[in-house]
Amino acid sequence: MRETFPREAAANPEPFTGERLTASVHGQIEVEHYHRYLFSRAFCRDRDVLDVASGEGYGAAQLAQVARHVVGVEYSGATARNAAANGWHELAFLAADIAEAPDLGLFDHGFANPPYHPALGTASPDPARDAARRALPGLFALWAASMGGRLRPRGTLTWIVTAAAVPACIAALTAAGCAPSALLPLWKRVGEDAKLLLLRGVKGGRGGFRVLPGLTLHAGPSGFTPEAEAILRHGSGLAI
Repeated sequence: MRETFPREAAANPEPFTGERLTASVHGQIEVEHYHRYLFSRAFCRDRDVLDVASGEGYGAAQLAQVARHVVGVEYSGATARNAAANGWHELAFLAADIAEAPDLGLFDHGFANPPYHPALGTASPDPARDAARRALPGLFALWAASMGGRLRPRGTLTWIVTAAAVPACIAALTAAGCAPSALLPLWKRVGEDAKLLLLRGVKGGRGGFRVLPGLTLHAGPSGFTPEAEAILRHGSGLAI
């Protein structure tokens, strides 16, 4: 069954730094960022959802179309204030580091696209871009513990991670008591390596771990595969 839904965007976009999507930029990078949230809609239906590193709030707003309640946590005070000023009254935004955020209550699902650039990698000349991308030592473990501690029993976490970060993220979720349950590769095109993967964990979970068949996003030089189109354009669920 197809579902029609609007594409959410900030009314007052911030400048684009080259990493975090803002409503001031379009094209392929817009597609790549939006699909991360659209793939997660099915996990959020009728649930209380925590979105960490929520940025301008466009993704939290997409999830709020189906969720019961969404809270976005964003470390940049200016960005969080801008998100709150967009008029998404069904959302709440908090300026905080997730590890230091006050009591927000408990959630059924947590979503995040953690920073992934190595701590010793070349720094970006743009401090905002560098902060959004750099995975400092222990960051995955800190985020897993901070997010997992805010979940109800059997609550779920979905992270979008790079292939290189998968081992560290699996270890972090395991240590936080959110047993990894599934890994779904996202291939840009047939025959290419999967650079991004969806990793799911379950708080208190004891089931087995599965590597799922994955999803190919693009067919040929342009356009989406029918499977990706069904999710991105028509609200179909993604089994993970």
